Amino acid sequence: MPRTDVGAVTLEWDLEGPESGPVALLLMGLGLPRQAWPPAWTRALHEAGFRTLTVDHRDAGGSTRFEEAGTPNLAGVALRRLLGWRQRLPYTLADVAADHARLLERLETGPVHVIGISMGGMVAQWLALAAPGRVRSLTLLATSSGRLGLPPPRWRVLRHAARRPRGTAARPEAYAAWLDQLFQILGSPAWPPVPGAVAARAAEIGMLADCRGEAVVRQLAAILADSGRWRALPRLAMPVAILHGDGDPMLPPAHARDLARRIPQASVEIIPGWGHDLPPELAAPVARRVAALARSA
Repeated sequence: MPRTDVGAVTLEWDLEGPESGPVALLLMGLGLPRQAWPPAWTRALHEAGFRTLTVDHRDAGGSTRFEEAGTPNLAGVALRRLLGWRQRLPYTLADVAADHARLLERLETGPVHVIGISMGGMVAQWLALAAPGRVRSLTLLATSSGRLGLPPPRWRVLRHAARRPRGTAARPEAYAAWLDQLFQILGSPAWPPVPGAVAARAAEIGMLADCRGEAVVRQLAAILADSGRWRALPRLAMPVAILHGDGDPMLPPAHARDLARRIPQASVEIIPGWGHDLPPELAAPVARRVAALARSA
């Protein structure tokens, strides 16, 4: 796969789809590589006329890792955020967004249509704030402004997260089983995941090599410490679509409504039966929504 230096970081990426047409930059969520975008979703965007640029964030997939940075203490990061104290982190979400802005410059894509889910949606917001000339439209899936006071994940999500395999228990097979159970919890009530499918996909795309989860902790620390984004969102001047599920147990729908209140040109749609995942059944409707947004940009 192509790899491009963007300053001190090297990003691995892939550009697929029609030979011509607008570029849709797809930004994945916490700890996941670019291959976690289901083929049904990229295929639907190709059929809608988009070329899809999928990129591994720093500390994910084939991009530069930050093992030497260690793992922050998440409780300490959360406390410092609450107290408004300065953070010392391996990197911030704004740093991740800056990587992608440099990649777009290197690839000479011109302005792109950015689609981000969960953490990817948070990075997408920073990208649009820091480099508005590179973003034609913004589609935010199952994500948040990061403002304090919004509803936390449901208890069953937090309880399962606390059971992540650690130490000698952090073996690929144990991690695969834990991931599969996690996505059963996060999955859409209307389109529940097939048991075992997530574990099989994780093995197929090489996710089980990260079974210790240290990169996930670093990315989660960047999310927890991200305190200034929500105040800056009124500066966004491009068309924005906010799509969220009414069954999302990670980020309840109040997060979508909060985003819509803060972004001037935003529309919000709460989709019945959707959780915190990417069910194939939503691929074509979302691709049509992105195409309509692109026409208005």
